[in-house]
Amino acid sequence: MDLLDNTVKTYAWGSVTAIPELLGTEPTGEPQAELWMGAHPGAPSRVDRGAGPVSLAEVIAADPAAELGGATAERFGPRLPFLLKLLAAQSPLSLQVHPDRTQAEAGYADEERRGVPADAPHRTYKDANHKPELICALTPFEGLCGFRPAAGTADLLDELGVDQLKPYADLLRARPESGALREVFTAVLTADPAAVADTAARAAEAADRLATARPDHPHAAACAAYASLARHYPGDPGVVAAMLLNHVRLAPGEALFLGAGVPHAYLHGLGVEIMANSDNVLRCGLTPKHVDVPELLRIVRFEAGDPGVLRPAQEQGGEERYATPIDEFRLSRYVLTGEPGEPLPTGAAQVLLCTGGRVTLRAEDGGDLVLDPGRSAYVPAGERIVPAGPGTLFRATTAG
Repeated sequence: MDLLDNTVKTYAWGSVTAIPELLGTEPTGEPQAELWMGAHPGAPSRVDRGAGPVSLAEVIAADPAAELGGATAERFGPRLPFLLKLLAAQSPLSLQVHPDRTQAEAGYADEERRGVPADAPHRTYKDANHKPELICALTPFEGLCGFRPAAGTADLLDELGVDQLKPYADLLRARPESGALREVFTAVLTADPAAVADTAARAAEAADRLATARPDHPHAAACAAYASLARHYPGDPGVVAAMLLNHVRLAPGEALFLGAGVPHAYLHGLGVEIMANSDNVLRCGLTPKHVDVPELLRIVRFEAGDPGVLRPAQEQGGEERYATPIDEFRLSRYVLTGEPGEPLPTGAAQVLLCTGGRVTLRAEDGGDLVLDPGRSAYVPAGERIVPAGPGTLFRATTAG
């Protein structure tokens, strides 16, 4: 097994303090948004097997079957099929969706055919893979996920009492739900910029009034979030688009799975995030970056429903698993006592992350690796590891 040396991404929305506090390091003054653990080409972790630090991506590429496990390498190719992160949001991320694999393959091939540079700001598809993801809260965590049922959104828009929102509420009641959501979402994203900026400002003011005056209202927390979005992104059409979405609060240990086509945005909090190894993001708003409205509308799934908060299911050996419908990743949590736990499964490569206490990883050959909070290890396929606490350990691997 290898102790990982990981890269911190300093995106503007990141917290200055959350990741340093977990790691026990001094803040740098910069926002530390994400800590990447894995072999993604954008920032692969580094390992040292005696000849100095080397990229984990290079280690895996040199012998994929031995590192990943033969079945994983055959199914997903010669690279780690997931990326694990610590994500620390101090301010909202962009409102976004991810394509499914077929959409990603077609979109990537089209942009390659048209010669769109890989680093062009208007490039939409960075690769040909899908990007399902799971976020598990380490602190109270707030986000937006999926469309609220149309009737509920119509009632909320009416209650805000903003004239410009009334046509949207009327549409949401007059059409079948999927078509109504598509029509309103399209109208918001294609409206005259000055008009939608005025609508966003008035809607945010009304939402702030409701949240302040009626804190027990069922939509008070959502309205406070919409008002906050407008303060961060004044005049952005994403402020109005966000009002169509479910507002979600996660307690520590709870999680959300984001499948293809589901609009979402993380707003605030620290969590463990895992995803398929892809960079494909289509943005709906709340961002200065490129928004490709026609392509976005092709990708979004206009389906309303409950966002589906996940709680871990107890498995054998103390594993608490977050169930997801995809195979590229499997995320589990172990709450360890001071006694050694059960050996971890050995069939595929895994990344192990300590988020609390202190975890000792004991290899079959007797070597130990100690993980303090925020520290992580890579374990190749076939290596037998026994963890011991007291501490909390997250385990990322492939399903199956």
